Amino acid sequence: MVLEPEPNNVELWHWMLYFDRATNFTRNGVGTVLVSPKGQQIPVSIKLNFGCTNNVTEYEACIVGLQVALEFGAYDLSIFVNSLLIISQIEGKWHTRDAKLIPYQKCVSRLISKFRNITFSYLPRAHNQFADAQATLASMVKLSEGEDMRQLHIEVHGIPAYCMNI
Repeated sequence: MVLEPEPNNVELWHWMLYFDRATNFTRNGVGTVLVSPKGQQIPVSIKLNFGCTNNVTEYEACIVGLQVALEFGAYDLSIFVNSLLIISQIEGKWHTRDAKLIPYQKCVSRLISKFRNITFSYLPRAHNQFADAQATLASMVKLSEGEDMRQLHIEVHGIPAYCMNI
């Protein structure tokens, strides 16, 4: 099911964003999950078909998440991420020395300025499972540029499948 942005009056409410990255031998992926004030989850997975470091991949995930939030009118946003690098560089506690990261940090700063209220909070990887799963899926799936893969629908079953058919 594809969720469309909610009506404009939703911008008065508070949204949450989770993002993560995954790296493996087949490339990198980013996963974001935007959660509306009503609890709707909007997952996005993107496979990165270019070589990049873990830190670049973290920034890619952040930018994708911020762009999705803006598309849905989520101008009051709490972001939960397991990257101290992102949080510390955005808050100005750490200087961005890597030349590859400077344009990313500038892009994130431009995007952040478009929000009314925005906060970044550290969230351990173990509590960011859905965004991590989105990123892992994106990094592992084999797609060509321009190809698309529909989001997975995941259900929880409390009893074996054969019991459900009786």
